[in-house]
Amino acid sequence: MVATPEKLQHTPEQSTQQRVAVLLMGYGEVESYEDFANYNEQALNLLTAKFAPVPTWIYPPLAKLLALFDRHEWGHQHHDFISPHNAIFEQQRAGIEKYLQEHWGDKVQVFKAFNFCAPFLPKQVLAEIKNQGFDKLLIYPLLVVDSIFTSGIAIEQVNNALSALADSTEHWVKNLRYIPSFFNEPAYIDLMAHLVEEKITSDLAGAYLPSEIGIVLMNHGCPHKAKGFTSGITESQALYDLVRDKLINRYPLISVGWLNHDTPLIEWTQPNAEQAAKNLIQLGAKVIIFMPIGFATENHETLLDVHHIIHALEKKHSNVNYVQMPCVNDNPTFLAMAAEWANSHIAELLSEQATAVNPQLAVGHHHHHHH
Repeated sequence: MVATPEKLQHTPEQSTQQRVAVLLMGYGEVESYEDFANYNEQALNLLTAKFAPVPTWIYPPLAKLLALFDRHEWGHQHHDFISPHNAIFEQQRAGIEKYLQEHWGDKVQVFKAFNFCAPFLPKQVLAEIKNQGFDKLLIYPLLVVDSIFTSGIAIEQVNNALSALADSTEHWVKNLRYIPSFFNEPAYIDLMAHLVEEKITSDLAGAYLPSEIGIVLMNHGCPHKAKGFTSGITESQALYDLVRDKLINRYPLISVGWLNHDTPLIEWTQPNAEQAAKNLIQLGAKVIIFMPIGFATENHETLLDVHHIIHALEKKHSNVNYVQMPCVNDNPTFLAMAAEWANSHIAELLSEQATAVNPQLAVGHHHHHHH
């Protein structure tokens, strides 16, 4: 390969400058009950707007109303429950950064952003990334399934933030990459199946026949209609099928269970997790394992919703045992694979020449240009 002298002179200087900011994105969950209304309004604006025909003026009052329900559920029914989501997400961020820095050193830094929680809103975190002089960005929603409700709103928020932070002539972001989701990554599928098998071997195999062990693999519920956006159903179904295939020959009683937000007038994915468990009990399951496969980070759905479901089932089927399994959270195997998925994108970003983007050039771009 022949390099021009000019290129050679630039290389060492550039290589010291080249750094990648990895923006790890999650939902975030409120830790103070005072923030509920604000959080709900953000969620309504970003999420509900994508599938429900609700006028925007209704969001603030609706958010306050929902906050009362949340307050009741978390505060009264669950003894002032505080979601561990944000703390776990920080462990995930730190773990992924540790693995990446073992490989890349200080060329890579991992930042976290939450869709709904200050002070880690995407606009706040991107301002910090810009201040620290990064110009290469890897957008990485740590979400199992790609849909308008996961990575879609992440990109929406990132784009809004990047527009607000743009300089008048040349954009500070020179190179950008994106990791949409990992629902079909073989390493993740294997880990999900392995965690279930491990649990059965350690706790259940002595007391139950394999055909008496019901496994509900829980996905994030999806509305069937999302105005033509990717709703996540296809990807979630693929995830379920892949994990099921790994387990079905040894454990025949397996069902998908969707954790839905039962909103009126909206058709959600079926069966929900409770119905799925009832179905397996009808087929002779004497123990039910609830395994969240569609969530990487513990949150109020995987904790409180599943807790409610088990409570309701225990009333009707007291002779059946129930096992609630955690999400992958900061499992070292998971954090190592999540870092691995980023490596090729980081390599691309570091090897690419910077691309100058001038936002002004976009204005009037639809007119015919005469050269």
